[in-house]
Amino acid sequence: MTQRDLAATTALSRRGFLTLAGATLAVTGAGKFSLTTAQAGTGFKLTVLHINDMHSRVDEISRFNSNCSPADSEEGNCFGGAARLATAIRSRREALDAADMPHITLDAGDQSQGTLYYTTYGGRAEVQMMNAIGFDAMTLGNHEFNRGPESLARMLGEAEFPIVSGNTKVAEGTALDGLIRDHLILERGGARIGILGVTTPDTVFLSSPGDDVTFQDDIEHLQEAVARLKAEGVDNILVLSHVGYVRDQQIAAQVDGVSAIIGGHSHTLMSNRVDGAVQYAGLVESPSGRAVPIMQAFAFSRFMGEVALEFGADGAVISASGDTTLLDASFEPAEDIEALIEPLRGPIEELTRRPVAELSAGIDGSRETCRAQECEMGNTVADAMVAEVAHQGIRIALANGGGLRASMGEGTITLGDVLTVLPFQNTLYTLEVSGETLLAALEHGVNGVEEGAGRFPQVAGLRFRLDLSVAPNEGRVSEVEVMGADGWEPVDPGATYGIVTNNFMAGGGDGYAMLREGGMNGYDTAIDLAEVLARYLSDNEPFAPVIDGRIQQ
Repeated sequence: MTQRDLAATTALSRRGFLTLAGATLAVTGAGKFSLTTAQAGTGFKLTVLHINDMHSRVDEISRFNSNCSPADSEEGNCFGGAARLATAIRSRREALDAADMPHITLDAGDQSQGTLYYTTYGGRAEVQMMNAIGFDAMTLGNHEFNRGPESLARMLGEAEFPIVSGNTKVAEGTALDGLIRDHLILERGGARIGILGVTTPDTVFLSSPGDDVTFQDDIEHLQEAVARLKAEGVDNILVLSHVGYVRDQQIAAQVDGVSAIIGGHSHTLMSNRVDGAVQYAGLVESPSGRAVPIMQAFAFSRFMGEVALEFGADGAVISASGDTTLLDASFEPAEDIEALIEPLRGPIEELTRRPVAELSAGIDGSRETCRAQECEMGNTVADAMVAEVAHQGIRIALANGGGLRASMGEGTITLGDVLTVLPFQNTLYTLEVSGETLLAALEHGVNGVEEGAGRFPQVAGLRFRLDLSVAPNEGRVSEVEVMGADGWEPVDPGATYGIVTNNFMAGGGDGYAMLREGGMNGYDTAIDLAEVLARYLSDNEPFAPVIDGRIQQ
């Protein structure tokens, strides 16, 4: 589902609530949403501060969600990072304490995977930041399992906060046994709050949980767990989920007794102040007619979410208000967190000098070739992308030539060399598109050759003919074939194809709006393309590039 679809779904649910759940809704000039119902309250109010999908962004990030350059940092053009997040959370907690407002701080998963901090420390650096900031609970994201259960156990063993994921089932006596809670009950302001966590069952094929970890259906688990908490007299129940916004809506509609959902996984930008964002909060009617608000705060520490909830006697949310806050340069990074980060950077700098693979021949990644024709680096990167997701049955890759920033020479190459080729921390992104959308993407990609535009498509699993004597947008691309189960076959405009690209292109970057608008079932793996390329070169050393006629001119 696209962001546009999500926005439409949310808008429909908001209109429906005016009659279905007896709720009134408004968005103030400051951007905050306000929900009220006619139900009587208990007087208990709770503010929830929340983040999700930080993806190892320990350092501040650029406007592209990648490492922020020293120049941008000096000019105040950076966002997020652990130190800035600490300032935002601490300042809000101080204000809430001064107002005698109960509060909790939650993380909806995927602290792991995305930068060299995770590569180097296996999630322990991220946990160190969370310990210092102070979180009340975290659920597991699928990427927490990327390095297997033993590595995750080392990460969670250092956490000074509870990990809640009740649908994650761990075999007795194994590494993760005893580290993951079924539920959590917190006391604030004289009231009890139940926290239920769920992790996407897709973790089985999205990550590496191993044979000793299984995942119960999230809705099935929550139906049982909510009933169990209510039987214990706990009515104020928050679901801390890592299943994605669409699934969160299904949970709210099918699991009765949930007060509110704090979500992650889909990187949904929810805001009442950012153009094109899904409105904060999403509202869905429960089976018994309650208004269930759903909150999410994008990803990469760029935003912090905050929602103030008031509860009725049965745990229903009878009033709510809040929004996400952009963590820009107005939030001064916390000095104590910066002091924690500084010694962690040395090993990362050393890591960039680590050998990755031997090349038996150089790989041409020059601007002149990769933005105008099939190039060696383009083929190499696209092949690496397909190799990473081949187990999902995906055979087609699209990469933008402008994302390739250097060549590689023969001999030993280092991780630093790989990062020079792919410096933007773009991540691997899978989605489904129609053949018609695929054709439109190729045609768009080749229409800026004369200007050296970075959108030129480097590909794997498909081939086509390019005729630059044809005017742009007049049919430069022809004879398009895709790699099927039995070999090459003409692309079918009406068929659906699984493809892998990068998050920049999937989001419409370089003008690929057709991928953003026509893409279906999109998923950001959060795996850095540089990591994908390094693994591919290492697995195939001594590596030599190929030019095999993917783009005929």
